[in-house]
Amino acid sequence: MITERLGPAGKVRVTFSLPSALWADTIYLVGDFNGWNRHATPLRATEHGWMITLDLEAGRTYQYRYLINDNEWHNDWNADGYAPNPYGGDNSVVDTTIFAELTQEDTRAVGEPLTPPIPHRSSRLRLVSTG
Repeated sequence: MITERLGPAGKVRVTFSLPSALWADTIYLVGDFNGWNRHATPLRATEHGWMITLDLEAGRTYQYRYLINDNEWHNDWNADGYAPNPYGGDNSVVDTTIFAELTQEDTRAVGEPLTPPIPHRSSRLRLVSTG
């Protein structure tokens, strides 16, 4: 799963995560942003799952995959999209292009979600006349 937030100037703060129920000794994030280096970007195991946060350039798309236990490639099934790879499968895609239009004058703080949360509305009862 990926979560994208406004980061420092010209960057998008992207958190990549996998569920803690996934058994693994090691999980690496491998993609365009690290030159497809198989060991450059390890995810860390936390009580909330496996995760890592990167600041990526705004206005781009990045392909990536997860490498589990140094021999199993997995996609992110909640990615922004998918792109065919030269091995007959697909790579996951994270898309930061929507953030390219945001400026320093934007009112959002660093780390604030791009879309505001949906306000909670309490349910209301309505009396209906039966005759």
